[in-house]
Amino acid sequence: MSTARRSPSFLAGAWRVFELSIGEMLWSRRTIFMALVVGCPVAIALVVRIVQTAGITPLKMNGVQVDAVGVFGAMIWTLFLWFIVPVLGVFYGTSLMADEIDDKTITYLFTRPVRRGAVLVGKYIAYLVCTTLVVLPSVMLVYFLIVPFGRIAASFISLLIDLGVLGLGLAAYGALFALVGATLKRPLVAGLLFVFGWELVALLIPGYLKRFTLAYYLQTLVPHAMPSGGVVSALQGAVFGTPPSAAVSLFWLVVATAAALTLAVRVVEQREYVLEQ
Repeated sequence: MSTARRSPSFLAGAWRVFELSIGEMLWSRRTIFMALVVGCPVAIALVVRIVQTAGITPLKMNGVQVDAVGVFGAMIWTLFLWFIVPVLGVFYGTSLMADEIDDKTITYLFTRPVRRGAVLVGKYIAYLVCTTLVVLPSVMLVYFLIVPFGRIAASFISLLIDLGVLGLGLAAYGALFALVGATLKRPLVAGLLFVFGWELVALLIPGYLKRFTLAYYLQTLVPHAMPSGGVVSALQGAVFGTPPSAAVSLFWLVVATAAALTLAVRVVEQREYVLEQ
């Protein structure tokens, strides 16, 4: 007596899609682009290391010497959190469903015995793993190139916090732009406008608008990242004002990530995708 084939659970279906997607992502052209992007801070760190080895006078800002830990923190603050994490979130997050539509392969994915939402979640997890495997090792390389061996023990906890914040940023931006990619027809343009338009403007305008950005909560989790004192510190204070506590920032980042991913799943399961001929 034959029995009907049961569809896998939501999590089992997401895991199947993850296994299918992770290899494709790791060997895609986007990963080559990502490697080039995260390679730039490594190249800068290598130059800094050569300068340090040559005995050249350390970097100074307004007459105040910036030590190696401060240089590393500034790179985390400016290069990774301001640029690399949002850009990777845009390029990967918006493509989770958009690429399947452009390649006209979404029909084949949706005919599998897996819920549509599980397809998105599986691809989102693959995105997280792929970006984490590239970004975090880059941060470690930058850290060990810049920070002297004798300072590693004292600053290693800060490094772990930085890695956690970067991972949280990848998760938050990826979830947000997964929603954008599932909703809009041309999501990449909207994503770039959000990162380099809305977030920058909202952070610079006094008031509460900055609270509706991801950058505000991510940046306030790493106040140690920028050298203190002088123009840079004043600029940081002008942009972020009185920052929320770490617990508040973590709460809103987790809420934003969960809400965006949940909405993205609902959109994918309810939307009718019409392929262009």
